[in-house]
Amino acid sequence: MRMRPTLSWAPAEDLPPGTTDLAPVVDTLSAGGVLVLSGAGLSTESGIPDYRGEGGSLGRHTPMTYQEFTASAQARRRYWARSHLGWRTFGRARPNAGHRAVAAFERHGLLSGVITQNVDGLHQAAGSSNVVQLHGSLERIVCMSCGAVSSRRELALRLEEANAGFEPVAAGINPDGDADLTDAQVGDFRVMPCVICGGILKPDVVFFGESVPPPRVEQCRQLVREATSLLVLGSSLTVMSGLRFVRQASQASKPVLIVNRDATRGDRYALTRVALPLGAALTSVADHLNRPLDDNR
Repeated sequence: MRMRPTLSWAPAEDLPPGTTDLAPVVDTLSAGGVLVLSGAGLSTESGIPDYRGEGGSLGRHTPMTYQEFTASAQARRRYWARSHLGWRTFGRARPNAGHRAVAAFERHGLLSGVITQNVDGLHQAAGSSNVVQLHGSLERIVCMSCGAVSSRRELALRLEEANAGFEPVAAGINPDGDADLTDAQVGDFRVMPCVICGGILKPDVVFFGESVPPPRVEQCRQLVREATSLLVLGSSLTVMSGLRFVRQASQASKPVLIVNRDATRGDRYALTRVALPLGAALTSVADHLNRPLDDNR
């Protein structure tokens, strides 16, 4: 039986309710030196669902774990079939107003950097440059044997050629680029090996059950140390990979502000949580700061 990762969180204490007052966010950004930590909720307005919000994918979908991927050829077949289909949706996704607002804040010197838990590359597509992808990127493929890094688009072409006519209809797309397919739909999908050594290929992302590379964690910790405040956008902070930076900022007496419609695991550390849709909220903040969005992205 497949084990479901422990991904849920329920508050064990009464947390302060969310607010609609954006003034603290405006004031914090106007002071500059803000580090952004973004999660899946920032990309929902681009058509990529989140994990835990209303209609989130965890209600119907168990993400692939590192242990399952490495242990089972059939699990890898299932993953690549579903991911190959989901990649097409990711490839069509475009930055939304929230991504463009973050890029505008950076362009005008208000941010010290961006840490994103997302693997979709939409921050960069919106124009942000100082971005650390905490959980990696679906754009890259890495060989688990020789370490060679290659392009996802290159692999997609190889998979297309090897699986001509593979056109199932998915029940849904998930934040990790995975599509919901039955085992019957997966069928005998052909998985491609590394072109250099014939080894197992894996997307260059951190699966559930896998650790973020320590140098990347330290890079993020350094960003927290250098920042004057931390602004969390669209993350429930359920998993420790993001929550640890909120705790670090709080312990250093740096203001933590959260924009997320639902309660988060980091609310107890936050100066405020704004419970508004991210695109509209960040556009309003940009307007207050007179920092226009680039609508051509």
